Amino acid sequence: MTSYGLFSQPNRRDVLKNLACGFGYTALAGLCAQQAAAGSTSPLAPRAPHFPARAKRVIFMFMVGGPSHVDTFDYKPRLTKDDGKPAPRQDVGGDRVWLKSPFAFQQHGESGQWISELFPHLAKRADDLCLLNGMYTDLPSHAQGTVLWHTGSSQFVRPSVGAWVLYGLGTENDELPGFITLNPTGSFGGAQNYGSAFLPASFQGTRIGGGNVSISQAKVAHIANSKLSPGEQRRQLDLLQTINRRWLDEDSVNPELEGVIESFELAFRMQSAVPKLMDISDETQATLDEYGIGASSKPTDNFGRQCLLARRFAEAGVRFIEVSYPDWDQHTDLRSKHTANCLATDQPIAALIADLDRRGMLDETLIVWGGEFGRTPGTTNKRSLQDGRDHNSQGFTMWMAGGGVKGGVRYGATDEHGFEAVENKVHIHDLHATTLHLLGLDHEKLTYRYSGRDFRLTDVHGRVLNDIIS
Repeated sequence: MTSYGLFSQPNRRDVLKNLACGFGYTALAGLCAQQAAAGSTSPLAPRAPHFPARAKRVIFMFMVGGPSHVDTFDYKPRLTKDDGKPAPRQDVGGDRVWLKSPFAFQQHGESGQWISELFPHLAKRADDLCLLNGMYTDLPSHAQGTVLWHTGSSQFVRPSVGAWVLYGLGTENDELPGFITLNPTGSFGGAQNYGSAFLPASFQGTRIGGGNVSISQAKVAHIANSKLSPGEQRRQLDLLQTINRRWLDEDSVNPELEGVIESFELAFRMQSAVPKLMDISDETQATLDEYGIGASSKPTDNFGRQCLLARRFAEAGVRFIEVSYPDWDQHTDLRSKHTANCLATDQPIAALIADLDRRGMLDETLIVWGGEFGRTPGTTNKRSLQDGRDHNSQGFTMWMAGGGVKGGVRYGATDEHGFEAVENKVHIHDLHATTLHLLGLDHEKLTYRYSGRDFRLTDVHGRVLNDIIS
């Protein structure tokens, strides 16, 4: 370090070096301001809900591309009767014919829920499912639909639903992120689907996996320090904490600085906690078999691992977990590709519900399943393309289970062909409002002031679906 005596002058390099430190302090001040706006020294500390909650956590199951509701959970006998007949409605598209489902439907459980043969395992849990058959959304476009599904807005960059949940409730585990997304889609919004936008960065989701990489090979990016050993990292953090607490005692620094240091602490603890949770070697063979986990070539292996990890993360106190499965966009090859998709996901989803139930966790874990929209009940009148369906935002199905939701319930309905929601219609804003409500959060009161305005997940929309709450 250069010593500045009475007559010594700092050189240009020393001046630039000191100025650079100033930039670092400026950035730190910005981080502190963000944590102060969050209203807590430790932004991830558990917070009380607005009212008693029915659920403690959420597992979002996003089926990328838009599953066909009339081939899965929305039985339409009239579609079978009118198969091949002209579909006269202009909003179905020009030169269209009705296309019956190639899959048989049957009633299941004491509730008599109509479920397609594509889901034989999930059908055994029919009395746990609340089918939302009257869903609708804004646009039949993958990008806008996906971002709306995740953030409540298709036009602007907004915090994801997981970030809002974490902002409202904090987390119950100080060794893990409060929001984890497993194998998220890299397209249709990408990181925006689990981002925090203008909320403090500590509320964004932690991505594990993605793309075509098997979840068994996935790791949290940048979790390990290649330059410092764990012991050296611990000593470095201890030094920072010692200096920080001394300054806090002297009231010479903003106390929100502690929250910034805590983020480093969390990253340090994650180095051992996350790999341990992702190691499923301590699970019994019976559990692995139930989830369909085995050889990597087994259709259920990859998604089964995601569902098992979702249970393990939920059990460890993670507040919001998302799992994804790609390629439900069947404009052609509907029969073969929907069959393959359901073969890969049906058993793991049913196993997750059963596993949570056995552990006494289903009542406090809200599961939400669905895609960004549904499919058209009509198809083009060209024989070569009659094994497929196009995008449909005006009517489709999602379902919820556990977490204070009535099981064995069918809420809402589409018209007789399955094109448009006509009874007890549910928009994505309503789904978000209900999700927050079950977590004990009032969607109209969960706000964050940004750029002179109080923002919320549901914007100026949304209603709680009280009829489906147990």
